[in-house]
Formats: sequence, C-alpha cells, structure tokens
Amino acid sequence: MGDANDMATIQKTLLEEIEAFCKAADMAVTTFGREAVNDGKFVGRIRQGKKVTTATVERVRQFIADHSADSRSQNSGDDGNKEMAEAGKLADKADGSGTEVSGSDGQAAFRFYDNRQKYLLFVNTCSEKWVVADRVGEELARIHPKPPAVRVYDAGMGDGTVLTRLMRQMHCRFPTFPFYIVGKEVSLEDVRLGLEKMPDRFHEHPATVLVVTNLYYTESPWLSPGSVQSAAALNWIEVPLSGDTSHEFETQITDLQSTLADGWQVRSSEKTGNPLYVRPSVLVLYREDHKFLLDQVIPRPGFARADYDLVVASQPYRARMPVEFKVEKVIAPLAKALGPGGRLIGVHSHGNDPGLEIVQKIWPGEEPFQTDRHTLLKVLKQKIGGTHRDLNYKAYSDQKALLRYHMHTLPSEIDRHGIGTSTLLAAWNAAIYVAQIEDTRLEEAMAGGAYLDATREVLAERGGLWFFDESFVVSRRRV
Repeated sequence: MGDANDMATIQKTLLEEIEAFCKAADMAVTTFGREAVNDGKFVGRIRQGKKVTTATVERVRQFIADHSADSRSQNSGDDGNKEMAEAGKLADKADGSGTEVSGSDGQAAFRFYDNRQKYLLFVNTCSEKWVVADRVGEELARIHPKPPAVRVYDAGMGDGTVLTRLMRQMHCRFPTFPFYIVGKEVSLEDVRLGLEKMPDRFHEHPATVLVVTNLYYTESPWLSPGSVQSAAALNWIEVPLSGDTSHEFETQITDLQSTLADGWQVRSSEKTGNPLYVRPSVLVLYREDHKFLLDQVIPRPGFARADYDLVVASQPYRARMPVEFKVEKVIAPLAKALGPGGRLIGVHSHGNDPGLEIVQKIWPGEEPFQTDRHTLLKVLKQKIGGTHRDLNYKAYSDQKALLRYHMHTLPSEIDRHGIGTSTLLAAWNAAIYVAQIEDTRLEEAMAGGAYLDATREVLAERGGLWFFDESFVVSRRRV
C-alpha cells in the first residue's frame, strides 16, 4: 500500500513538473509526449491515472532537464551565459552588476551601478525604496495564493530594504501562510546587507523559506542554470536555522560570511568588462523547527518551479537601454514565471521632476528616460501576447502609476539664500544618479561651480527635491 501511495505521489509530482515545463517552454503537452517518450498521449494518460515506470520517470525528468538548459542557453555566452554578458553590458541593476555604455571613442565608458558611493548616498538620502515597497504591498490585496505557500520573486533584492518591508506587509495580510521568497542578487555586499535584515523576519514569520541566488533573469525564477556547464557547477547551499530567537538566527547568518564570499565571487567578462558569476549559487534558508511544515515549500536542486504569485521588478534595467532589450531580457522572462492569478509589478524612473531639471540645466536637452510604461507594455504584448494569451497588461493612469519620492531634508535646510553645501552635494548626487550620467561628463561639469549653482536654484525654487517613478502591472488570469 505504501509503494502504491509513493508511486501516486511521484506521478502527481511528475505531472506538475511536465506542465510547468510545457508552460515555460510554450510547448504543447502532445508535443512533449512525442519528444520525451515517443507518445503524444503520454501526458493525457498520466492525468487519467495510468501508471508509469521508474525508468520512464527518469527518462522524462532527464528530457526536462536537458531541454530546460537548452532553451535557456540560447541566451547564454561567456561560458554558456550570454544573457549575463548582455545583462552585464546593458542591464541597469543597483546590485553592482553595472552597465556599460560606449563613449564617443567607442570604448566602454560607463558602468553606472558599480559606483557604490553614489548608490549608497542615494538610497540613504532618498525615500524611493519606502515608496516602492508601499506600492508593491498594494498588490498583495490582488493576489490569490494557493497551497503550499505564498510565492514571491524579487528581481533585484539589493540591500533588502524593499523586500523586508514587503515581508512585513505579507505577514500582516497572510499571518499563517507559509512564504516562499526568491531574491536575485549578484552583489556580495548587497547579499550581506539584505541578509542582515532577515533574522527578525524569521522570528515574526517562522514559516518562511528564503532563497537568495546570483542566477540570471532567465534562470533564477526556476533556480536552474541555463547551461550544462553551469548546472554541473551549481553551488546549492541549504541552511536550516536552529533556535527560535532573532539573535540565534543573526548569529548563524553572520557565520555564513565565508560561504557567501565563495559563492558570490564574480569575474570580469572579457567582452564587456562587467561582472559575471564565477559559480552559480543558490542559498536556501528556513527554520529547522518548521522543516516538517515547509517540506513541500523548500526547493530541491532540479525540481524548483516558478509560478509566482507576485514578481517585483523595481529598476530592473537601465533607463537608456532599447525597449527590445528591456522586454526580451528582463520583463518577458519574469512575466512567464507568473503562476495563475500572479502579478508582476514593474517600477522604473519617469523623469519630469526637479531632479531632471537640475540635470538639464547643466546638459540642456538631456533625456535619459526614453521608454515609458505604455511603450514597454505594447512591445511586451507584441513579443509574447500570441503565446501567452492569459496575460493582461495594465499601464494605469498617471494618477495611479506615478510614484513620487523625496530627498530627506529638514525644513530649515532649504533656504534660497543659505542651502548648505552638504545638502547641495546630496541633491546633486541624487539627480545625476537617477539620470545615470557617466563619469566622463561629470568630471567636466564638476570642474567649476555651475553644478552647485544649478542645484541651489532648483532646490530653492521647488522648496526641495523629488523624483517620479512610474509603475505598471502584468497579471496572469486565474485558472
């Protein structure tokens, strides 16, 4: 009787894996059956309860593993990972992966997010992450999680500020539901900063599985490297956290520093100079005293699935990049990772704000924000609308879509005749950071004092400094 129950469980799991693969690969189940086991009715027979042999199960899983790697390796280069080579060259990530833009001499002149000083000054003086987290949290009221867990994917965990604020909102709305949360992050520094914020999350919400990975956009939702070489080198780290206090969790997470330093090493691409992972890594954290409860939530190598209830894509690409890149390399793969009833919320810079006014006083006509949400969703629908007809695309009105965030200042700091130099420098840094001005132009502009005069003029006229992001949503219909 036990063997029969075990086989029934295996067949149920196998069917889920097949359906997830076919969905991700845009493959009909009849085609899958023919290619995997030379039987177009194979999937239908499993649905009807027909038994399969252990050898057939292994054959099917090998087919899925081989073809998942093949399909994703179309986006690979640099040791089978072209997607990261291109993402390293083009993608705008605040996780240190950087972006190159060719200068007038055709040489690589700009890797914006490699400059940690600008990034850290910006995030610590502006409220963007707070505002984004609040907007993302609104989507929790519109998702429809199914057992065994609420499934969330963060397309750029960064220092964990947005994610931890979101997790607090998740606990408030779903206090008894298990959580499965995947955060993509290539920067070792940001992984450390993000994990520092997690002990309290494990204490407040014990039924949490947190996964942090350096895999690429086409890989990380499924926790599966896109090439045979990368799959063979996959560094899968599972850490059951013992104890039941934040202090105990913090101690064990801190002890992971050497493990993280090894797993999150990067190398420079010979083609672009941008960082690529040395070894694909997946870190899985959960409370040991909840392992039994979370057995169906904890991912296993080769058997993780996407089907997310919520995907967060906050500033996942560089504003100046072509819309085709933004869609094909970032938003389309993330949209495909949505489960039934799932929602992807995207956020990127909008412009038309005092920050851009500062920039345009120094570089008249500067327009860094070249793709609005309407254009991006139009191209996305053209690219995948035909094969994913269950997706909906929502740009919303400006009133709902635009998010306004500020640089933190005291009322007494903004005065037409006496704005302090430190305030001016912080405002200038925020403006050129958001507008993504490369260092070669900055050096010229900062050789004199015009940039401070421009910043002072805008702050005095506007009474402060603020910026606009815009948001959009892609949702999958419920089954």
